[in-house]
Amino acid sequence: MLPRDDDDELTWVLFRQDGVLAYWQARRFFSEAAVRHRVRSGRWRRVHRQIYLTNNGPIGREQELWIAVLAAGRGALIAGSTALDGYGLHRYAGVGVHVLLPAFRRPIDLPPRVVIHRTAALPREDVHRMAAPPRTMPPRSVVDAAQWTGSDDAAAAIVAAAFQRRLVTAEEILGVLNRLPRARRRAVITAAAQDAEGGSHSLAELDYLRLSRRYGLPEPSRQVVRRDASGKRRYLDVYYEKWGVHVEIDGGQHNDPRHLWADMKRQNELWIAGDRVLRFPAHLIRANPAEVFAQVHAALRAAGWHT
Repeated sequence: MLPRDDDDELTWVLFRQDGVLAYWQARRFFSEAAVRHRVRSGRWRRVHRQIYLTNNGPIGREQELWIAVLAAGRGALIAGSTALDGYGLHRYAGVGVHVLLPAFRRPIDLPPRVVIHRTAALPREDVHRMAAPPRTMPPRSVVDAAQWTGSDDAAAAIVAAAFQRRLVTAEEILGVLNRLPRARRRAVITAAAQDAEGGSHSLAELDYLRLSRRYGLPEPSRQVVRRDASGKRRYLDVYYEKWGVHVEIDGGQHNDPRHLWADMKRQNELWIAGDRVLRFPAHLIRANPAEVFAQVHAALRAAGWHT
């Protein structure tokens, strides 16, 4: 329940922090003896060293984030994939809580599953202090999640997914990278952002674009809008427009019977209009690119392209 305007400061703090309170905060309102009494009487629970839950309910995700931030100390921010989860990009959140701290801070005792990162570069534009709990802004969260993840492919996938959700722009990503001269995977993140801005919103499409250039093929358009026979807007994954060659990259959703006929119908309409349509499963782009691009090369040559 939202507190009233005339409620006291403690009520508002507990509302904002989902009932989680650090000892240093509690001492602003209570004596040391009063804090101990609330814990002994069961009104409060100690959920970590000097961190209290002021109700008896289960610990939810937002409370877990507050516990992590308060345990890490002043200046701590939810960051990386954990921050992106709060912005609606859920698939990369994982089970841990990523927390960013100023470089000079080194917390000693942390709750389980809290992952600490430190930085010497944390300008105001990268911080969303109005969020609860405070966290990094979406562009900084994307860059940090990409540089902290386990592989280049995973980093590119995070960037592509953030563009698909319209959380960021290439200009914002490049701005963050300019503020982080030591960022890992700078080239990977830059390329993924620039390609995603051009329309490649899935990792398979980013892989395809990179390999298309490696195999010496002409530059395609991505996510081109076409209208089908009924006038409905359709998006083409990769389109070599000058030669009328369309490449469809099938992810897992294409195996869903609900989508299968729609895909077939779209392909038929393109064929009827005179385009050449090639379809490849997403995994084949990475597993056997030579086979994929031999067919694309052949289709382009048949359509009149010459190296």
